Amino acid sequence: MEKNILIIDDEKNIRMTLEKALAEDNYSIDMAINGEEALKKIKDKHYSVILLDLKLPGMDGIEVLEKINELDYETNIIIITGYGSIESAVKTMKLGAIDYLRKPFKPEKIRELVNEVYEKYDIKIDENAENTEDFNKIINLAKNKINNKDFNEAEKLLQKATGKKSTKPEPFNLLGVIYELQNKQTEAMKMYRAALALDPSYKPADENLERAGRLNPNKDDLNLGENKPENKKE
Repeated sequence: MEKNILIIDDEKNIRMTLEKALAEDNYSIDMAINGEEALKKIKDKHYSVILLDLKLPGMDGIEVLEKINELDYETNIIIITGYGSIESAVKTMKLGAIDYLRKPFKPEKIRELVNEVYEKYDIKIDENAENTEDFNKIINLAKNKINNKDFNEAEKLLQKATGKKSTKPEPFNLLGVIYELQNKQTEAMKMYRAALALDPSYKPADENLERAGRLNPNKDDLNLGENKPENKKE
């Protein structure tokens, strides 16, 4: 995967901070101050990672995401915003964003996040997963990957599942499970909340969120979405 990054933000200090942080890892960086300029650059060049501010003058970040989707443009979009509500996070992830980061942030945090993207998404999906278009089969494949601790492949499958059915909570719940297994409790709870924002009645995410909020959560009780058998009385 080529290491071209596009930063889309109207605040000069944010653009400069991001550029300085990422330049340390030898990424090729371009910048745009609004959605119109960004789309022109995107049409002329492929960017494997796009850092997109949600609140832009004129065309906002949501509109930019929608325009990128219309172009059938394969990339990894990270939302950077000072307006990071759960609702906006869910909407951007439904449109294909892979994560979001709230301002203010430390430069090392964005560098760590971008490096993780290149590590995770440089791995191709296996042949069976790539040829699978059925949502439920993709979810089951992702669960198998999680059980085998193949988290990179599982995340790729869950992004595909979200593209198939953007209003379903299952992919977000499973992303939360992955983050918990990686000891990323804050990110995990963010995903569980995103799942519940899509479907407040989705029990696996509700159970996971309640358990994850405890002082010492038991990861043996992670709910991947399977129906738990009930104890029958004799």
